[in-house]
Amino acid sequence: MHNSQGLEKVLSLRQEILAGDEKRLKEQRDAGKLTARERIAKIADAGSFVELFALVSRNDEGAGVVTGYATIEERPVYLFAQEFTVRGGAMGQLQAAKIVKLLELAQKTGAPVLALMDSAGVRIDEGAQALSAYSEIYQKMARMSGVCPMVALVLGPCIGGAALLSQLADVSIVAEKVGQLMVFGPQVMAAMNGEQVDAEKFGGAKVAAEMGACALTAASEDEALLKARQVLALLPSSNLEDTEIVDTDDLNRLLPAIDPADADALLNAVADQGTLVELYAAYESSIKVALARLGGSSVGLVAANGKLTAGALQKAARFVRFMDCYGIPVVSLLNTSGVEVNGVKEQGWLFKAQSQLLYAYAEATVPKVAVVTGDAIGQAYVAMGGKAMADVTYAWPSAVISALTPEAAVAVLYQDEVKADKELSVEEARAKYASEYVENVAGCLNAAKQGMVDDVIEPAQTRAMLISALEMLMSKRDSNPPKKHGNLPM
Repeated sequence: MHNSQGLEKVLSLRQEILAGDEKRLKEQRDAGKLTARERIAKIADAGSFVELFALVSRNDEGAGVVTGYATIEERPVYLFAQEFTVRGGAMGQLQAAKIVKLLELAQKTGAPVLALMDSAGVRIDEGAQALSAYSEIYQKMARMSGVCPMVALVLGPCIGGAALLSQLADVSIVAEKVGQLMVFGPQVMAAMNGEQVDAEKFGGAKVAAEMGACALTAASEDEALLKARQVLALLPSSNLEDTEIVDTDDLNRLLPAIDPADADALLNAVADQGTLVELYAAYESSIKVALARLGGSSVGLVAANGKLTAGALQKAARFVRFMDCYGIPVVSLLNTSGVEVNGVKEQGWLFKAQSQLLYAYAEATVPKVAVVTGDAIGQAYVAMGGKAMADVTYAWPSAVISALTPEAAVAVLYQDEVKADKELSVEEARAKYASEYVENVAGCLNAAKQGMVDDVIEPAQTRAMLISALEMLMSKRDSNPPKKHGNLPM
């Protein structure tokens, strides 16, 4: 009898905690948003979710977050989903304690973490304790970085400290119309600046993507959950495991004729069909980065295209480090005429960004394969395809590898010849010596003769050659010298 009464009390308390605030629940529905448990039910395999710390509460009010574990595509995953119907999902001590405990379990067991974020910010009534709660999660996520993959879905307002949580994840996804990333909410912005701010225009998915604050955007919550599944499928469960090999395409499929300047077409042609997931597509597009499968194995693709900006270099650097964390090979496709210098003030940012890319490639111990599809001018070749960096480097027949563009090289090396050549116009003379420079110095054949590229290949064979190289490098063993960590240029 006593046990029966105790169980009834537990069930009653559970129901009270799970119910949430009716007014908040209506507001959630009116905003076209799902509840935390509805989101979990949509992404997890049917019936697999097991809730942890379900009864954690204060005055019979929940902590504003649902935590537990489930399987997604039959792989174990830990999840925490903020519940906006409980005090707007605001972060406080109880919520932080639940999230930190979940992260600890994920680290101990070696499983990915999926964060479904929907929070109005911090619990102001808790004061400094609430700020300390955030710091506990930051510390745990920083320590977990590179151990277990973390994917964050922004499915509601993520303001202040909540926005920073999304940035500490490996991949962040913002759902349009409902998700926002902001330093301050509209009310605070209005109080500070005396003007009303539209949350969607100020921190919505489109704005976040253009700033590089999220890796992916989605048209709806359902699409965001689908993209999270796609990303998780391409990542291992932890840094101690390999990614799954899936037979997804013909290993010997030939590439169609592709303009090296068409990076999108090249990435889609090289990757196994239907597996490409481009990250940060709306941010600094002179370098494109993507997760994909190649010959059934997960790879990170980096395509440098055109004049490279500082932001693009930093984007690629973080992506390469991300791949190296989880043992995923990096394939680099180079067609770049060097870096873009818009003025003296931009040089400092460029120096740092270039050094970050060099550092990322040099530090990475995963298999690294490069293909020079067009021009490889300056430090881009050094960082991404140089023999000290890449394990294997190929070049297309039209490739040019040089410290300077042919036009710039003519201005330095052939200035007197251009002036002395009276038979041709200045433009014709420059074109003539640029052609000679490519033929005698910068052409891919000369690079191959000097051992700077391993082979000059037919473009149609690129995919097959990459798959072959990665299979050969599968058993690669390399490590950095014993140290706490390197000093990344910032």
